Amino acid sequence: MQQFVWEGKDAKGRELKGENEAPNAAYVKSLLRRQGIKPSKVRRKPKPLFQMKKRIKGRDITFATRQLSTMIGAGIPVAQSIEAIARGHENPSVQELLTSIRQDVESGTSLSQSMKRFPLHFDRLYTSLVAAGEESGTLDVLLEKVAAYKEKIDAIKSKIKSAMLYPVAVLLVAVVVIAILLIFVIPQFESLFKNFGGDLPTLTRWVVDLSRWFQEWWWLFFACLIGGIVGAIAAYRRSPKLQFFMDRVALKLPVFGPLVKKAVIARYTRTLSTMFGAGVPLVDGLESVAESTGNRVYRNAVLDVRNEVSTGRSLEVSMAQTGLFPSMVLQMVSSGEESGELELMLMKIAEFFEREVDDAVAALSSLIEPIMIVILGAIVGTMVVAMYLPIFKLAAVF
Repeated sequence: MQQFVWEGKDAKGRELKGENEAPNAAYVKSLLRRQGIKPSKVRRKPKPLFQMKKRIKGRDITFATRQLSTMIGAGIPVAQSIEAIARGHENPSVQELLTSIRQDVESGTSLSQSMKRFPLHFDRLYTSLVAAGEESGTLDVLLEKVAAYKEKIDAIKSKIKSAMLYPVAVLLVAVVVIAILLIFVIPQFESLFKNFGGDLPTLTRWVVDLSRWFQEWWWLFFACLIGGIVGAIAAYRRSPKLQFFMDRVALKLPVFGPLVKKAVIARYTRTLSTMFGAGVPLVDGLESVAESTGNRVYRNAVLDVRNEVSTGRSLEVSMAQTGLFPSMVLQMVSSGEESGELELMLMKIAEFFEREVDDAVAALSSLIEPIMIVILGAIVGTMVVAMYLPIFKLAAVF
């Protein structure tokens, strides 16, 4: 399907203009004639030379999923629902994505199979739940569950990012402030110290030497800093071993480690509860859940759990062997298996750890703020004291 612009006249001779989506120009002309319009010009709509594609965000998919659930539940056919959602979305990238899916569905492909063509936006968990909904005839219910699940997971991600954003922002401000002091402020004091005579205090001399070096090599410092960050990100993306190592380190960090672990367990239990409640077999569900944990240490552990469960062992025993789950989680999983309420128990675990994440983020935010202020104050204060020491020394002489 392509976008065409046309010009023509109606039966009264009035000039009209418009746009239509169609497979070719001939189809547009035929459509216009049926509407009583005599087309004089039909051409493909030109694309802008420099068009920045807007990125498709997670909330775009979540919102579209909830809309699709509502429309299917109201009895509107899938293809027609997708077309209406695409037409009403303001992001051209989302429109293009949904249009491709609609065309697949209209050609006879199932919705889940069509979504599998876009793994960047529809992960294995998403497509598995959609497939289960298509097979059971409860697609609207399963899409509603997917939307609720994605909203909860996005909320956890947002809280983790907000907890880590503040210290990063303070560090950036600290680097800028220190650079300004070294380049502009300290040289003014240095020119003043030359008229004093005598030796400068050791701390002052160190700061002045650092300022001289930074004035000459500031470009090298920032080039190494930016290059190191870019290089580290590139190496992380390319090396699975480095990714596993960093994920393991993240779990062992003194302050952030417990927060990351709680968030991962919340995602694991909520995802498994959603899959199990949708009627997906436990073994198949665990394979999809492994990819959604967000941590490679837990991903490998969940795959081990899947292998153990496939041999007939209980979920609780298999999880206990990994050594990564608290005893409270194992007890509730065991109770769920014995009572036949595994979905409910997993959901209760997820809600408990999501509350723990909320409390941990709030406590972390209140703790990090004074720590970062003290660190920044200590660095800037040291430089200020170093600049005033010679003045104090001179005052003591006179």
